[in-house]
Amino acid sequence: MKPGQDFKDAIGRKASLRQTISAVAWSFFGVRRGKDHEQDMAKLNPVHVIIAGVLGAALFVLVLVLLVRWVISSGVAGA
Repeated sequence: MKPGQDFKDAIGRKASLRQTISAVAWSFFGVRRGKDHEQDMAKLNPVHVIIAGVLGAALFVLVLVLLVRWVISSGVAGA
């Protein structure tokens, strides 16, 4: 086997956008069945998972920042 062939094979995996987002969302929640995890490892493209993870984390931080700004501006935090 050529060096880097495993990586090339992993990048060639074809999973739907829905499957990738679902796997990343479950990983944020921290719960995943072993059988589903094994299927994800066989089907998901690692590059897509990394991109979805970074976008998911950015979205999570943005939601937290907006929530904190809303709470502070509503006056609930100062009461």
